[in-house]
Amino acid sequence: MMRYGFILLTFCTTLLGCAVALAQERRPIAWDGLGQDPNKSANRVHAAKRPTAPPAAAASDPNQDRERVLGTLRPYSEAWWAVHDEIEAEKDRQLGTKLVICPRCVQPSSPQGQEVTGSIR
Repeated sequence: MMRYGFILLTFCTTLLGCAVALAQERRPIAWDGLGQDPNKSANRVHAAKRPTAPPAAAASDPNQDRERVLGTLRPYSEAWWAVHDEIEAEKDRQLGTKLVICPRCVQPSSPQGQEVTGSIR
C-alpha cells in the first residue's frame, strides 16, 4: 500500500511541475473574450509595472515610407498593389511576433510519417 502511495505522490508531483512551469511564463496569452481574461490574473505582472524599452523612432517603421509611396501611386495599378502587398506582409509579420498560440491548443494536421493529399477514397 505504501508503494502505491509513493507512486501516486511521484505522479502528482510530476504533474504539478508541468503546471508550475506553464504558469511561470510571463508572455500575454491570446484571449477569445469568453470567461476570465488570463492576462489579468492576480499573479501576472501588469504591463504598467514592467520596464519597457523606449518607443522606436517613427523613421524605423518601414510601413510609414511605404504608405507615403502608396499615396503617390495611381490606385489599384500594378505598382500600387505591389506596395500594398508589402505593407500587408509587414503588418502580418509584426502581428506574428506579438501573437502567442498555446502549443497544446494546436493539433498536428496529420500523424507523423503519413502523407495527406486531402482526398478521401
